[in-house]
Amino acid sequence: MNPVKFLKNYIHRAKKEAIENYSIQTPLSSSTKEKRQAWTGMDLDGTLARDDTLVSLEKIGKPVPKMVARLKTLMESGVKVKIFTARASDNEQISLIKDWLEKNNLPNLEITNVKDYDMVRLYDDRAVQVIANTGEIVEKIEKK
Repeated sequence: MNPVKFLKNYIHRAKKEAIENYSIQTPLSSSTKEKRQAWTGMDLDGTLARDDTLVSLEKIGKPVPKMVARLKTLMESGVKVKIFTARASDNEQISLIKDWLEKNNLPNLEITNVKDYDMVRLYDDRAVQVIANTGEIVEKIEKK
């Protein structure tokens, strides 16, 4: 399959998954029948909230409307969403994030900086997407 067609199929499947409620079985608990819920990570600074010169560890930027809408759509579709941010390593930052969520009429989401087997997608302004098992960077294929 040519790379462009592969990418289009991949994006189509990803969009479909984003609107479905799904669960997966983690490889770590394969000996048990316990099922865990898949989740989508959403970065805070630069993705869900603006990251500009006024942002600091004491302040979180204004919400990014497109990402807030995406967050709400995912949640309305039954997708579990967590805030995935480096700020989660500091309890004071977690309180600041929870206050920011409440102030902006967003749900009280789990906040983490830990990726696990249940994370199926991540929205992040710093990520570079790689096609699984190929080493191919998606951005390079799109430019061809």
